[in-house]
Amino acid sequence: MLQIGLRCTAVLTCGIFFGFPMCADTITPEHRSRIMSKIKGKNTKPEMIVRSLCHRMGLRFRLHSRDLPGTPDLVFPKHRQCIFVHGCFWHQHPNCKRASMPSSRIEFWQPKLMKNVVRDFEAQQALVALGWSVTVIWECQTKNRDTLRDDIQKTFNTKKPSP
Repeated sequence: MLQIGLRCTAVLTCGIFFGFPMCADTITPEHRSRIMSKIKGKNTKPEMIVRSLCHRMGLRFRLHSRDLPGTPDLVFPKHRQCIFVHGCFWHQHPNCKRASMPSSRIEFWQPKLMKNVVRDFEAQQALVALGWSVTVIWECQTKNRDTLRDDIQKTFNTKKPSP
């Protein structure tokens, strides 16, 4: 069995392409579907980062309010503010390297991802029409906690808490 950085489990499914092993997908479509169905929509790592930061800033919120359009990730009733924490790929963050379109099965992925973008826009417009302010925090923004804190403070016009 050939090993160059990657491991292939079956000799018959491996080939060589430009010096790198190529492995065919050995998972059935049903199994792949089960794997993909386990991708979380709630309590993701970026969402937990935002929730933790907001809580440390003294902001109190409700989670995933189903009575509001789009089921916002964090709802601040006192401020009439909603925060959506979006994954860059799944919600197609503009000009973000994490939001690249897959190169295979474009006919499947492009409409699927564009439906997410349209649904997000419609939910945000509905919230604004109901008198709510809406903020979107992207997955890539959660990597720099100091900048994220500043962005949240600007959203709520709060001052930095003293250490």
